[in-house]
Amino acid sequence: MTATDTTAAHASDDHHPGAPDDARAAELRDLAERAGRELEDASALEIVGWAAGTFGDRFCVTSSMEDAVVAHLASRALPGVDVVFLDTGYHFPETIGTRDAVEAVMDVNVITLTPRQTVAEQDAQYGPRLHDRDPDRCCALRKLAPLQQGLTRYEAWATGLRRDESPTRANTPVVGWDAGRRKVKVSPIARWTQDDVDRYVAEHGVLTNPLLMDGYASVGCAPCTRRVLEGEDARAGRWAGRGKTECGLHG
Repeated sequence: MTATDTTAAHASDDHHPGAPDDARAAELRDLAERAGRELEDASALEIVGWAAGTFGDRFCVTSSMEDAVVAHLASRALPGVDVVFLDTGYHFPETIGTRDAVEAVMDVNVITLTPRQTVAEQDAQYGPRLHDRDPDRCCALRKLAPLQQGLTRYEAWATGLRRDESPTRANTPVVGWDAGRRKVKVSPIARWTQDDVDRYVAEHGVLTNPLLMDGYASVGCAPCTRRVLEGEDARAGRWAGRGKTECGLHG
């Protein structure tokens, strides 16, 4: 069953409601740093297995529904694992379809988070096409705030970040400390290449977003995503023509 959370659009304090107290945060930080060193050469399945065994239902996967690789890995270690999806209101139909298919065929619990305002409400307050005029603010309202609120029930979250995707992700640890949210951040496929992803998808029949077969190497909100050109890195199609390369979810 898919759960839908309607979240507040303003939650910027580092020590937000639901965050661990200082003692627990220090414990989690030390745990994350130690695990990052010890699991650097572990397999992706071993990494998510460690997270599942350590945190149980306080562990979740976040997914943009570009593909379901990390969700699939986590479901092998923790059947029924929560998979958190941000529905910004700007997604391609293919992305929503991928989310629905993941819910239907995988042993996961899809949780859809939504911003406090609909797109129409945001347009009324800030003017249409905020994503063109102030993309950082748009991302803050429609991605950062909902995720921060939605993660309060967890102590650890998994992402699909890979070091080969862009220079900004080249130093991604397999397990690290998310200081802003005071949580353990797990990136089990950080060391993988695109070839590794493709092999896993083929071997396990993992669902992928149809846009990946249509020239898109990274799939975000429709107004801010284009197909990539030959020789460009996978993130080049996001906010093309701007200095912005990340939405802010990952620092």
